[in-house]
Amino acid sequence: MDSSAVVIGGGIGGLAAARVLSRRYARVMVVDRDTRPADGEPRPGVPQGVHGHILLASGLRELGELFPGLDAALAEIGATRIDLGSGLCNYRFGRRRERAPVGHDITSVSRPRLEAVLRDRVAADPNVTFRDGVAVTALTGTAAAVTGVLLDTGETVAAELVVDCSGRGHRSDRWLGDLGLPAPRRLEVKIGVAYATRLYRREPGRLEGWQAAFVLPDAPREQRSGLVLPIEDDRWLVSLGGWHVGAVPTDAAGFEAYARSLPDPIVARLIAEAEPLGDPVAIRFPASRRRLFEELDRHPAGFLALGDAVCSFNPIYGQGMTVAAMAAGALGRTLDRHGGATAAAARDYYRAAAAVIAVPWRFAVGNDFAYPQTTGPRPHGVAVSNWYARRLAIATHRSPELTDVYLRVQQLLAPPSELLRPGVVARVLRLGGRS
Repeated sequence: MDSSAVVIGGGIGGLAAARVLSRRYARVMVVDRDTRPADGEPRPGVPQGVHGHILLASGLRELGELFPGLDAALAEIGATRIDLGSGLCNYRFGRRRERAPVGHDITSVSRPRLEAVLRDRVAADPNVTFRDGVAVTALTGTAAAVTGVLLDTGETVAAELVVDCSGRGHRSDRWLGDLGLPAPRRLEVKIGVAYATRLYRREPGRLEGWQAAFVLPDAPREQRSGLVLPIEDDRWLVSLGGWHVGAVPTDAAGFEAYARSLPDPIVARLIAEAEPLGDPVAIRFPASRRRLFEELDRHPAGFLALGDAVCSFNPIYGQGMTVAAMAAGALGRTLDRHGGATAAAARDYYRAAAAVIAVPWRFAVGNDFAYPQTTGPRPHGVAVSNWYARRLAIATHRSPELTDVYLRVQQLLAPPSELLRPGVVARVLRLGGRS
């Protein structure tokens, strides 16, 4: 296509979208209100950047298709591949999973360093430019077609396609309203998540020989969680948090006491002997939000939204970057089918994005509703789903075959219908009834 596109936001979703569009448009501009920090430093506009992030296997696969050689590039900067059985100490429902390789892994790397690797690759494309320290203030065009953006510098940038990847703080409801278009219906589930993160020096042989640890509470009687991830430069990233817990302490004594209150001692033991690198940093995530663009009867040509601007998940589950990458892949396939950013393409893209979002949204929100304090639209059948999910998780301790299918679904590599095959259900009911 001999045309131009604008991407609003330079986070993971924006960089993935820019990569997709650079193969289909002659000129792509990425506009971000932040100025680029030094590599490894979080951006001011991404308060969650200092906290833990992972790429699920499906996310690494999708980004690897957009950025060939990404796996090796991440390894070069110190990212860690973690087998979910032999590398991750996974405590859930009152027990640890047995240490044994399962052939499914996640990739641990700090959010700022991952962004830096992706941005360098996007910036190397001669038809992509970055405008840092600049904000979009409005869309230009009509209710039928968006034709570009207005910047806070007073400039108007024309584009055949504008993709809003500006995250939870998006303003596109107002922008679309200014063009006479309705805002999509929004779902909000109030989960009361809060957590604090502190970095520690990583030395060999610590964490009981595990690469990482994830301690989940047994809902609803427990609420506190803990996460330990290895990140580049030989550091541990330790996050303590939970559901409906209020603020997590950010003083050293309070942080350590919180770790000791977790149902498994692995996190507390690590930080008792590791050297801290700075103070704890806290963040709150009061609600998960989803905008239902797929329900709208009409869409303008030339405008799409992606990533957290469409759906922001409970960060404890580590799904956001993976879903953004998968949505970027859906964006490219939709543009190819329609030959451009038509209104029909927008309709089909949002349907495809909704299909990507549906499974992780139900997984996350369903788990969140294990707490009576959680409020908002409750998925149909969530009580039965949670009953089955608990028994499935317990059964995986006793069956490698169930572990494999469970992790393929959890990693978004297989549909959840795999968990409902008759043989799987029979095994779950037989093995998952004993805690």
